[in-house]
Amino acid sequence: MSHARFDYTSLDELQQDIKKRGLDIPIATAIDVLHKPVKIGDKTIPNRLAILPMEGCDGTADGKPDELTVRRYTRFAQGGAGLLWFEATAVVHEGRANPRQLQINELTKESLAGMLKEALQAAAAAGHQRPFTILQLTHSGRNSRPDGAPKQIIATHAAHLEDKLVEGYHMITDQELQQLEDTYVHAAEMAAQAGFDAVDVKSSHGYLLAELLMAHTREGIYGGSFENRTRLLCNIIDKIKSKVGDKLIVAVRLGAYDSVPNGWGTDKEDYRKADLTEPVKLIKILYDKGVKLFNISAGNPYYNPHVTRPYDMGSYLPPNHPLEDLSMLLNAARVMQAAVPEAIVMGSGLTWLRQYAPYVAAGCIQAGWMKLAGFGRQAFAYPGFANDILTTGRLDETKLCLACSKCTAIMRDGGRSGCVPRDAKVYVPIYLQGREGKPPYESDHVAEHV
Repeated sequence: MSHARFDYTSLDELQQDIKKRGLDIPIATAIDVLHKPVKIGDKTIPNRLAILPMEGCDGTADGKPDELTVRRYTRFAQGGAGLLWFEATAVVHEGRANPRQLQINELTKESLAGMLKEALQAAAAAGHQRPFTILQLTHSGRNSRPDGAPKQIIATHAAHLEDKLVEGYHMITDQELQQLEDTYVHAAEMAAQAGFDAVDVKSSHGYLLAELLMAHTREGIYGGSFENRTRLLCNIIDKIKSKVGDKLIVAVRLGAYDSVPNGWGTDKEDYRKADLTEPVKLIKILYDKGVKLFNISAGNPYYNPHVTRPYDMGSYLPPNHPLEDLSMLLNAARVMQAAVPEAIVMGSGLTWLRQYAPYVAAGCIQAGWMKLAGFGRQAFAYPGFANDILTTGRLDETKLCLACSKCTAIMRDGGRSGCVPRDAKVYVPIYLQGREGKPPYESDHVAEHV
């Protein structure tokens, strides 16, 4: 299947192309299911539409939300999505992916609480029910650039990434990983104090916890066997649950497959194919430990971003059609939901479908493939997408994400990210400055965008 840009003019045309390509992507003719609430513990997610964690790289140097950060979450909250998954927030300074990444500690806790409060007030003022809120906790591992320049902290050697190692990288020790367990727990406690409903112990996209999942050759208690490779994630979950009990819901954004040689969840004969045997085993263990909410993603946005987020334009031409990548993402969610039927599984990758995304979201939920539909880039471009779906039954084609990757280009240029075509007044100047290499672009770092 060769790569192609989105060019469908009708839902029927999309359906026919899916059928012609032999793919399995459910499409519903009605989208009423998207209105239905979902219970999680003693809380309610008021509808089936969610905003995925979209990093803006626009916090302050000390890790607090800045003006554009607060603006983004206020707009998201006004947009009516039932779940707001707040972006990657580092648990330690050295684990920040860029100098503007959010960080959670005693100095930033109140500012994070203030951002959350403003978002919830914006939702209420717009007439929406209170959205369910999650703060994503992360350590960027080999993608760490806390002060602009790479300061890589790796968990294992990986053949496909060896040429990206820089002088002075650090192989994290077992002792340091053990200390991180308690650091994550303290971060979760602070997130609860700040008012978030849940924390996400992020294990996806090549960051530290996800890299451990593929640490087949690492020695010690965090490498080699399945039990060892999943040890850090499982220990963090156990300790958070022991410390905060039911005061805070625990979620996991889980990469289901890496699509890299010898990667997590990949077929041994063809790494472009998924083998979900170990991911299924892990999600069952995590569910038994008390994790009730999962977002299923895949790939590594630093290495193969088309796997994580099918696109029309980017830094390279993908080897396959975006529908193939989308089908793999959605089917991974299906397999994981089937493995833990009582859990809440959220799917990803829907933005590329533009105005037809609601029908696929509803189709997947009706078919039992997932219980929530997550949107990332679409929220950057079109913060009110959920409200329009729920009130008018359709999306405004003049507001849709174009899958043009300019928001990613901003990140590569070291700047604050947003939608260049749809939020032009704010982000065109930032984008142009970055292309020209002018301040305030302090480095050439790449940060994640899903």
